[in-house]
Amino acid sequence: MHSKEILERSAPSLVGTLAAALILAAPMTADAAESLQGICPNPIVIQTDWFPTPERAAAYQLVGPGGRIDAERGRYSGPLGDTGVDVEVRLGGPYTGFAPFTAVMYQDESILLGYMPTDQAVQNFEKQPTISVLATLDINPQVLVFDPATYDFKSIADIGKSDATVLYFEGLPFMDFLLQKGLLRQDQIDGGYDGSPARFLASDGKLVFQGYASNEPYRYENDIEDWKRPVRSLLINDAGYEIYPENLAVRPEALTERRECLQKLVPMIQQAMVDYVRNPGPTNDTLIKIGEAIKVPVSLTPGGNAYAVKTMLDLKIMSNGANDTVGDFDMARTQRVIDEQLRPAFATRGDPIREGLKAEEIQTTEFIDPDIGL
Repeated sequence: MHSKEILERSAPSLVGTLAAALILAAPMTADAAESLQGICPNPIVIQTDWFPTPERAAAYQLVGPGGRIDAERGRYSGPLGDTGVDVEVRLGGPYTGFAPFTAVMYQDESILLGYMPTDQAVQNFEKQPTISVLATLDINPQVLVFDPATYDFKSIADIGKSDATVLYFEGLPFMDFLLQKGLLRQDQIDGGYDGSPARFLASDGKLVFQGYASNEPYRYENDIEDWKRPVRSLLINDAGYEIYPENLAVRPEALTERRECLQKLVPMIQQAMVDYVRNPGPTNDTLIKIGEAIKVPVSLTPGGNAYAVKTMLDLKIMSNGANDTVGDFDMARTQRVIDEQLRPAFATRGDPIREGLKAEEIQTTEFIDPDIGL
């Protein structure tokens, strides 16, 4: 039996086994929540940073199956349980002209929450500040992917010692970090990656490329007809780049203007994260339907989505972190990211970080319910 077929047949039991092992504290579904009418905007607009994928499932889980798909504008919307308000999830990427996430939030004030990685929040803080109120993922799923039949890399530093060209999306800060730390060399990186497998295939596996641990390893082994053999990957996080990758952030004024809304909404999102892990199937099916409607360039599959959930749990990409609470922030970790990882990296590109910037200026745990966790 082909490995794809094996995974697709076993995925439900794998996820079920993992979910059964979770400790679920104080469940509070949107259906059981009080009304948000007059407290939150209607609809509650959540701007994502890309196409619908399991890494961004928390927003789609809030709506649940049966929402409305607006393929032309790239939106998925529906009621938030019986709270009396709707949630509208907006897709990123081409639907926002690939603009920086902070810029999109400041151009459209109807957006309450936007997906915001720590590095971009820091990079744009002086001109377009945002404050993250919840971390939907605890570890960055970004990886560098390579062919194990061609290379035997054990670390990203090993890639830097080789003659391999590394493909990545131009402008992403993780590459500045890897260069500044001397883990990769300037003469081996190529910012012309567009997500297509074409150049990797044409090189017969001699290139290294950026990806997600929860995506490319499965897709290359199972879905890409001209490859269909294993690839290996190395987490950027394991090289010391410890950002929170998919935070939900607001503009600073929302902390006062929408405080009561955030107090009620953020725990609902925490619970949505728990509910997704317990039973990812319905939302994963919804992600596939949205992808089909918008004709996403890389199709999602049931097997790929199941692999993504299992991988994110195995690698603790989706996890409580160092405590028993899902979605919160470790302020000491973020301060280390600012001072030791981002400050020197951004300095090398001529984009210095303000002296004295504190983790508490870009993120808060005020609205987190400590009793909700995986």
